[in-house]
Amino acid sequence: VQLVESGVGSVQPGGSLTLSCQASGFDFSSYNLRWFRGKGARWVASSTSGNGTHYADSVKGRFTVSRDNKKNTMYLQMNNLKPEDTGTYFCNFADSWGQGTEVTVSA
Repeated sequence: VQLVESGVGSVQPGGSLTLSCQASGFDFSSYNLRWFRGKGARWVASSTSGNGTHYADSVKGRFTVSRDNKKNTMYLQMNNLKPEDTGTYFCNFADSWGQGTEVTVSA
């Protein structure tokens, strides 16, 4: 299993970023994947195999998780970013983690 995040960025409060997680080594379309801020620290959002989505209360209405099963890629569209969203974002599947991608929100 390999998970590779991309989309590192630095934005001002209120800005937007999109993160991507390219997956390989498993049947991507059959499994749920998750985004965390901090490795295993703070769950942010989940994308289910049935195209369902779930969000932490802190990001509801601002973040959107999606997936493209043909590209084996999960996305996290982050809008109206706040300083407290700053951190390293990790893609997770089972006990596998990507390398993380940095998001900085500051004025």
